[in-house]
Amino acid sequence: MIINAKGMYYRNLNEKVREAVDSGEIDIKLVNVNGQRYIADAIDTPVNITIEGVPGNNLGAFMSGPVVVVTANGQDHIANTMNDGKIIVHGDAGDVLGYGMRGGKLFIKGDVGYRVGIHMKEYHDKVPVIVVGGTAQDFFGEYMAGGTLILLGLDTGSYDNDRIAGNYLATGMHGGVIYIRGRLEDYQLGKEVSQLELDGDDRAVVEKYVTEFADDMGLNAEEILAEEFIKIKPVSHRPYGNLYAY
Repeated sequence: MIINAKGMYYRNLNEKVREAVDSGEIDIKLVNVNGQRYIADAIDTPVNITIEGVPGNNLGAFMSGPVVVVTANGQDHIANTMNDGKIIVHGDAGDVLGYGMRGGKLFIKGDVGYRVGIHMKEYHDKVPVIVVGGTAQDFFGEYMAGGTLILLGLDTGSYDNDRIAGNYLATGMHGGVIYIRGRLEDYQLGKEVSQLELDGDDRAVVEKYVTEFADDMGLNAEEILAEEFIKIKPVSHRPYGNLYAY
């Protein structure tokens, strides 16, 4: 099913999407999307949604089931408190991606902005995953409580000094794990984390998600995996405990 979103108010577009899902459509294509927000929010049906154009903020918020493919760039707050499913963005994306994300996968081919993965969490077998193909700005993985973040830096140089990530990376992190393809300077990290070498289990996790990411993006997984990765983990599960408790 094809829905032409050209000039359509975001509420009307989302109503049409929900009507299509409720009627049993399993493959929905949205064309001429231009900033309409809240697409696929809270949908809990395993449908495939392809978006041609640039969706607005909060794409896939509270989503639990669909596979959403964006053929261009995305904006802010993608996968906000997402429960399950998968979002694939074939361009760049903005700030605060995966805020409070509780499950599912978010793959971004290009660069991302600030505070990506903030407050991600996990519970038993619900482990959210974000893979970023490009670079990230400050506060990547801030206050992260669970889940997996992978930053590949495949095309550095979009931001200053050719760095794969900005500063304050993993500030307040107290759970989960971050994998970086390359090395970071210590000053870029929050005080709550350390850089570590990968063990066998880590390599299996990285290989699994990088291979899936590469398949979705049309990239060569072997070339990506041939480079060195580091692991970033918190040194404490209560990094600010002394500020709030005696």
